[in-house]
Amino acid sequence: MIAIYARQSVEKADSISVESQIEFCKFETRGGEYKSYIDRGFSGKNTNRPAFEEMLRDIKKGMIKRVIVYKLDRISRSILDFSNMMETFEKYNVQFVSSTEKFDTQTPIGRAMLSICIVFAQLERETIQKRVADSYYSRSKKGFYMGGRVPYGFSLEKTVINGIQTSKYAPKSEEIEQIKLMYLIYSQPGKSLKDVLKYFSEQGLKNLRGKTWCTARLSELLRNPIYVKADYQIYDFYKSQGVNVINSAEEFTGENACYLYKGKSASEKHSSLENKNLVLAPHEGVVDSNLWLKCRMKSQKSRHAPAGSRAKNSWLVGKMKCGKCGYALVVRKSGGKNKEAAKYFVCSNKASRGCCQGCKALKAKDIENLMFEMIKNKLAKWSSLSASPKFISNPKINERKMEISKIDGEI
Repeated sequence: MIAIYARQSVEKADSISVESQIEFCKFETRGGEYKSYIDRGFSGKNTNRPAFEEMLRDIKKGMIKRVIVYKLDRISRSILDFSNMMETFEKYNVQFVSSTEKFDTQTPIGRAMLSICIVFAQLERETIQKRVADSYYSRSKKGFYMGGRVPYGFSLEKTVINGIQTSKYAPKSEEIEQIKLMYLIYSQPGKSLKDVLKYFSEQGLKNLRGKTWCTARLSELLRNPIYVKADYQIYDFYKSQGVNVINSAEEFTGENACYLYKGKSASEKHSSLENKNLVLAPHEGVVDSNLWLKCRMKSQKSRHAPAGSRAKNSWLVGKMKCGKCGYALVVRKSGGKNKEAAKYFVCSNKASRGCCQGCKALKAKDIENLMFEMIKNKLAKWSSLSASPKFISNPKINERKMEISKIDGEI
């Protein structure tokens, strides 16, 4: 059987559709039976494509003896992936045909030309990636909307900046009122993110987008500069943090909010602001700079305790769930920095969101001892543990493993 493979990463007016690719390839079948394999919306930078993987499985089953593509870069834009693919084709005696480039993979010169073309295909892909990245950084510095999730408190509306159509944030009054309330509560002395959650829960102030409030989400909202009325104080703050502030200090008049984008050489650490880009946004801020900075500095100074969900705190972490809400139980310590402090299991939904009454705090040591005894009693039913027959050592398998190890060493 003949396989026709077609791929299109993005539908554009100037790109050839998968239907047109298949029509071109049909000519090469000479009326023979064929099966189409189509990947829509997948890049050629790797082989993680469902139709491509299905085609490889059919090749290994011996169902396919010829693969036809419209153009070489439709099947791969990676030298390594293409080399591995051609090795598979040769192993299963599969002929490869590019309908527009007329390669003959049966001859040395044909295979050489094929390899040269795939080099240029990869070069083209990397050039496009570089051009897209440069365009992103260029547009972000001009205050254009760069996509992504629309922040809580805003919706999108069309606008024009410097003669170019883009989008900007428009405030949603009910959501903005909730945002302002979050800042007011958190700015008060002694108030934490959990206090904000508790107040919202008691007052029945739900997330208007149907989500559940949590401390991580609140922390993100309270640090985001898209809400602040950016004045010279905001300019000085971000400058002191090593941020590349695109606009001049005179432009920070306290009217517009800000976009914070990742720069080319920005740190990979989420908490680090160094080398990120800050630019004034086209929409107006909703939170006064003094209030925003007070919350931002408080969040920055807050010491983030370990999540307490690591297995080193208890070997039962990840295995115990709350009987009321189904969320995982995590370990919390009492006694602060004291290494000998008692550890307790608590409901993570109650600890981070306050959305579950949860079970009472369970002393980790008592639970561990209880589970250990139950495991011992269970194992006591067997006098000894023996290996299953399928795990018994096989001399031939060991011999093959030694051969593989030797070949790996030579490689």
